[in-house]
Amino acid sequence: MNATGRPPRVLVVNKFYYRRGGDCVYTLNLERMLRDAGHEVAVFAMRYPQNEPSYWEEYFPSEVGFSGPIAEKLRGVRRMLGIDDVATCFNSILNDFRPDIVHLNNIHSYLSPMLASIAHARGVKTVWTLHDYKLLCPSYSRLAGGRPCDNCHSSRAKTCVLRKRCMKGSLAASVLAWIEALRWRRATIERDTDAFICPSVFMAKEMERGGYSPAKLHTLNNFIPSVPEAAGNGRQKYYCYVGRLSEEKGVRTLLEAATMLQHELRIAGSGPLLDELKAKYGKWPQIKFLGHLDGDSVARLLGEAACSVMPSECYENNPLGIIESLCAGTPVVGAEIGGIPELIDENNGLTYPSGDAKSLASAIDAAVYGPWDHALIRREAISRFNREAYYTRLLSIYNSILKH
Repeated sequence: MNATGRPPRVLVVNKFYYRRGGDCVYTLNLERMLRDAGHEVAVFAMRYPQNEPSYWEEYFPSEVGFSGPIAEKLRGVRRMLGIDDVATCFNSILNDFRPDIVHLNNIHSYLSPMLASIAHARGVKTVWTLHDYKLLCPSYSRLAGGRPCDNCHSSRAKTCVLRKRCMKGSLAASVLAWIEALRWRRATIERDTDAFICPSVFMAKEMERGGYSPAKLHTLNNFIPSVPEAAGNGRQKYYCYVGRLSEEKGVRTLLEAATMLQHELRIAGSGPLLDELKAKYGKWPQIKFLGHLDGDSVARLLGEAACSVMPSECYENNPLGIIESLCAGTPVVGAEIGGIPELIDENNGLTYPSGDAKSLASAIDAAVYGPWDHALIRREAISRFNREAYYTRLLSIYNSILKH
């Protein structure tokens, strides 16, 4: 509560305002959760054709991009550096809504960390939920050449992004990412942010290793917006993968492991590797490509599976896919990388060395036949990841920074 006794008034910020990715889904869920808890909530995002309707969209800054004509690219660069209409628009919503808290999410490039500086200068407390590694790595992902990379972690120069062209393999894109990293250095971002929410212990430790003050780092796992229904048709002997079909997600290793097993693998999702992987593995009788599924179909797939697999070969933060699987009572076989291992214990899954197909196959085989207590997995996961528990912890963070 603030000094008036009412819940803090919160301005939720993300660069897009539709279900584009995990950061966007979180933003929409956060907005609804806060409203349901009695908070006054406003939103701020970039104008975009696919955005959901919002009362606040008249305050949104204009759409920018980094492709197309040179004039459009230059507008994108100006936005990235915070020297276009974004400051005027943000000041307008601050003037009219007068938030107690600005809750930032994914804001680089299409909005700009300038928002944190503006809020700080006006005495508005700022919380920043970290959905990726942008504050440590100019290319967000901590990948170089498709492999995990730590070269920019504590470096002030951040030149690895240039040498290895980490942004989309493009020198031009990598130069922009480098310029952005130099413009928004750790000292500025840390000064202007009162609390960083790290969805995993791994993220918090990496931020600390990157020079950020432990006093501003708060570990808080992601949450599910509602409790899923229990599986209605019983468990089957298939295992599944739900996610993007791209190199860093480890799907090549998963499919190599699948050829060593007789259990059926069901793959839900799409991505740049889809056509290649279907051409190579589509004729294997135990491998089924399901394509993109809606939310209900994913819930049913997870709820009836013997286990799900998270075979990532990148520094995952706090994968929603694992949380959704566990909340469905389904054990997880997860790679030992990033924040994955901290979600898995002997009661809800197995881990294996990331990138090791033989170890993965062995773990899947053990998980399919494992004597899991599905009701216990589901109960413990829902207790840990429900939105009420999340809200209680989030409110304590809000209140702690409002006191200072």
